[in-house]
Amino acid sequence: MLLAPAFLTGVLVLLTHVPLGRQVLARGIIFLDLAIAQLAATGALLAVLLVQDPHGWEVQLGAGVAALAGALLLNLCERWWPEIQEALIGTTFVLAATLALLLLASDPHGGEALRDLLAGQILWVTWEQMLPLLAVSALVFALRAAARDSLLGFYLPFALAVTVSVQTVGVYLVFSSLILPALAVRRLPARAGLAAAVVIGVAGYALGLLASWHLDLPAGPAVVWGLALCALAGGLLAGARARRG
Repeated sequence: MLLAPAFLTGVLVLLTHVPLGRQVLARGIIFLDLAIAQLAATGALLAVLLVQDPHGWEVQLGAGVAALAGALLLNLCERWWPEIQEALIGTTFVLAATLALLLLASDPHGGEALRDLLAGQILWVTWEQMLPLLAVSALVFALRAAARDSLLGFYLPFALAVTVSVQTVGVYLVFSSLILPALAVRRLPARAGLAAAVVIGVAGYALGLLASWHLDLPAGPAVVWGLALCALAGGLLAGARARRG
């Protein structure tokens, strides 16, 4: 089935992004995911523009270097200027986004490239393209389990997860996968909230992909709306449960 690789890709993204998204909410740095995702997308774009006939690993390297550099910088900002951290994160996002626009200004296919960066191409993911995502997901889990400091336990796995996912699902879906399920279950206890957030995310991907398939809609935006609707429903149920408890 054509939707199977796309759906399983979404599940893999959720398994790493939902726990990280809950940590983002707890830290109060909501736009960190947008900033790192945009840095990874811009790094991938730089690799495509600078390397003649680039291969997949060169694009991944460009995205990874940009995301890791941004994660290191923002980790230092957290230590040095915690009172203005959110403003610095927003500034980082704007600078990375506008750099992408400047790089694409003279490209006749710039509009299409920008759309792919933002909305992704999840509907056309192949089984082979899922292997790097699976490997990085395992590394992210290992880092988060072994490390306790802010850099190795949060910023580094965050950058690694986003580096791979942003090239597959796009900036919009990276943000939505991180924030919307976690936001819906913020009032639930840790373990129950994590499980509920994953269920909400899986339902959102399924709904969005089915809508894209049957209504001939762009897959990335359709999944974003699927996640939003399922998060709204899940948030209402979680709120009702919290009031009863």
